[in-house]
Amino acid sequence: MKTFADAPPPLMDAPTAAEDTTAATPRVRRGTGRRLHGAIAHKLGTAILAGEYLPGDILSGEVAFSEALDVSRSAYREAVQVLTAKGLVESRPKAGTRVLPRSRWNLLDPDVLAWAFAGEPDIAFVRGLFELRAIVEPAAAALAAERRERTDLKIMKDALAAMRRHTLATEAGRAADREFHDAVLTATRNDALIVLSASIGAAVSWTTQFKQRARALPRNPIPDHVLVYDAIAAGDATAASNAMRTLVDLALEDTKLAMRR
Repeated sequence: MKTFADAPPPLMDAPTAAEDTTAATPRVRRGTGRRLHGAIAHKLGTAILAGEYLPGDILSGEVAFSEALDVSRSAYREAVQVLTAKGLVESRPKAGTRVLPRSRWNLLDPDVLAWAFAGEPDIAFVRGLFELRAIVEPAAAALAAERRERTDLKIMKDALAAMRRHTLATEAGRAADREFHDAVLTATRNDALIVLSASIGAAVSWTTQFKQRARALPRNPIPDHVLVYDAIAAGDATAASNAMRTLVDLALEDTKLAMRR
C-alpha cells in the first residue's frame, strides 16, 4: 500500500510569465484555491497513471497527506474530488480513498491524458489511443468532406498556416494542430463526434509533444494534414478518409520510433 512516510517537498505554485523565474519559487500557502488543489490532483493523477499507486491501493488519510505535502485538508479533499470525477479513485467513510481499476478511469479526459504523458506512457495505452483515432478520424474526415461549410474550411486553412508558421515544436503550433483536428470533427455536424474533439485534440497534442522529447520530429507531418484538407475542400469523402488514415498511421509509426529511442 502506498504511503507518505517519506514526505515529499512542499508543492509549489508554477511561476507566471510576469514572475522572475530565476528567484526562489514561493511555497504554496494553505487554502490557495483552485491552483493548489489542481497541483495536488496533478501530482496524484500522474503517480496513479505511472503505476506508483496500483488499483486497490489506499491513499494516505486526509490528515497525513495534507501534513506530508504541507497543504490544507480542504485542498486535498478538493483534489480527491477531481480524481473521483475522472474515475481514478473512490472515497468512502472509514474505508479511505482507494484507487479504482483501470477500466473505470476516464482515459480520454484531457487531464488524464496529460498525466499519462507526464512520465513514460505505456506502449499499449499509446497504441490504444491511435487505434481509437484510426476508427474515429477517417470516418469523421469523410463526413466532413460531405458536410463542411465555408467557415470550417477557413478554420482548417488558418490552422495549417499557423502550423507552418510556428512548427509543431512550439505550443502555438501544437494548438493549431488541435484546432485543425477539432475543425474536422466539427465539420461532421455530428454532436456525438464533436464531443470527442477535446479528447482527440489532447491525444494529438500529447503524442506530438512526446515525440519531440528526445529530438525533433522524425518527419514533417504538416503535408499529411494538407492532403486531408485538400480532400475535404474538394468534397471527396473517400480521399479524405484515406488521407486521414494515412496521417494517423504515420503518426503512430513516428511515436513508436520515439518510444524505442
